[in-house]
Amino acid sequence: MTTTVAKIIPIEEFLKLGFIDESPAWEYINSEVIQKPMGGGKHSLLQKKLIAVIDTATSDYEAFPEMRCSCGNRSVVPDVLVIATDQIPLDESGDIISSGINFAPLWVIEILSPSQSQTKVTGNILHCIKHGTKLGWLLDPSERSILVYQPNTLPDLLTGTDRLPVLEGVNLIITVEEVFAWLQIKR
Repeated sequence: MTTTVAKIIPIEEFLKLGFIDESPAWEYINSEVIQKPMGGGKHSLLQKKLIAVIDTATSDYEAFPEMRCSCGNRSVVPDVLVIATDQIPLDESGDIISSGINFAPLWVIEILSPSQSQTKVTGNILHCIKHGTKLGWLLDPSERSILVYQPNTLPDLLTGTDRLPVLEGVNLIITVEEVFAWLQIKR
């Protein structure tokens, strides 16, 4: 179940709040402060595997779990976001900054949790697409399907042996069933 803070505040104030990066993270959507639900085992395993295969498939991009993305009067924390390595924000000593990114990632991946609103998650992906994201995936573990969002086209609902699109320069060929096969634990 998500928690909402009733007070309406500007995004600049939201970003200064000390608790927004506590787990689970808080998001700023339509002037509301909303806490994301906890993902659970399936969510965590999919997130971990996605980051590993994306990072292995390219040196041009970097995948990050739960990194804050603020753009267009919205601040969200996608399950996975992918940005070009030259877009990684650095501080004066060359370390990655702690506060996330202030632009839309090139690729955003969300994993639907049982208690999460698909409409809210879809809204976050569409918001990112409107602000420059090139690719969005919405994984639904219970349906074993992935909705794929790209600019200027209707979403695609992919299942089974459907091959998933990736960013140009990512050497990854993967199907929907291969993604969800990661949930099978061999004992």
